[in-house]
Amino acid sequence: MTKERRDAYERIKSEITNAPGLILPDFELILNLYIDAACSQGLGAALHQRQIVDGEPREGVLCYISRQLKDSEARYGATQTECIFLLWALEKLHYYLEGSVFEVYTDCTALKCLKYSDFLNGHQEVVPQTVETLNQKGKKLPYWE
Repeated sequence: MTKERRDAYERIKSEITNAPGLILPDFELILNLYIDAACSQGLGAALHQRQIVDGEPREGVLCYISRQLKDSEARYGATQTECIFLLWALEKLHYYLEGSVFEVYTDCTALKCLKYSDFLNGHQEVVPQTVETLNQKGKKLPYWE
């Protein structure tokens, strides 16, 4: 192994083993849910929150979740996969999200149109109602605007 490869390996190993620790939630502050579905691979999400730590604002991680796509899900298009994943993430994280103000961040621009579309299938119909139900404190989600 060359020195360059060895250094890169050591750097990656250091980054993985020195990952930032998880923080405890403050339910008075906004939660940030970041989601991404890698086509035909899997689903990943991270729940973050911006808190004041040592007098400085810092965004910390509350938890990570992920899973592989099922065989049937791997055949779906990107929008359908993102819809299924968003519903799955909301279900898994409902203890954090229910009754809290939260924002959803995704790279799937088609999801932004779901609230205003008249032509939705089963999974797509559920997403806007689920987000509105979980987000009870009356703040509009920038994600849906």
